[in-house]
Amino acid sequence: EWNALPADERFAKMARQGVAYPMVEAVTVADPKTMIPVPRDGTTVGEIMLRSNTVMKGYLKNEAATAKTLVGNWCLSGDLAVWHPDGAIEIKDRSKDIIISGGENISSLEVEEVLTQHPAVMLAAVVARPDETWGETPCAFLELKPGAPRPDDKEVIAFCRARMARFKVPKTFVYGTLPKTSTGKIQKFMLREQAGAL
Repeated sequence: EWNALPADERFAKMARQGVAYPMVEAVTVADPKTMIPVPRDGTTVGEIMLRSNTVMKGYLKNEAATAKTLVGNWCLSGDLAVWHPDGAIEIKDRSKDIIISGGENISSLEVEEVLTQHPAVMLAAVVARPDETWGETPCAFLELKPGAPRPDDKEVIAFCRARMARFKVPKTFVYGTLPKTSTGKIQKFMLREQAGAL
């Protein structure tokens, strides 16, 4: 039935992370404090947890990390997600990458998704930057498309405000090549250090 949907709606569904593999005994999205599954409403955020004979038994010689990750026969993934009515899971962020600004949770992935829609931006990475007033604010690191002129910060802010809540819009922009691993994964820990030093 997805084929009949308008393109934007169809692509949004296709971009979800989906359902459990056949080898996985069970998957849930739950509150990590209470271990109670979140409603399947597509908006309530919880942590992805799974149970399977393919899940590790624990961390070697690290009982503290094992106790934090393996809770009540569930493996806590560290991925924050929503659960949709059709059973599909949609990852919102890693728990360590969530930005808490003035008591509001901001998904770095959501902000990155908007930034990469800008015509000049090839890659975006968003991390928390310490802020005296708000605790943290989003700091955006942008790698531009080859030959694209550097956009004005005010123009990028206006672009973001038209597509997301104002409190989610980055306050700081840094332009340049993003640090990546040999497999192309953006090294956010380096960006966090850089944002903290700004």
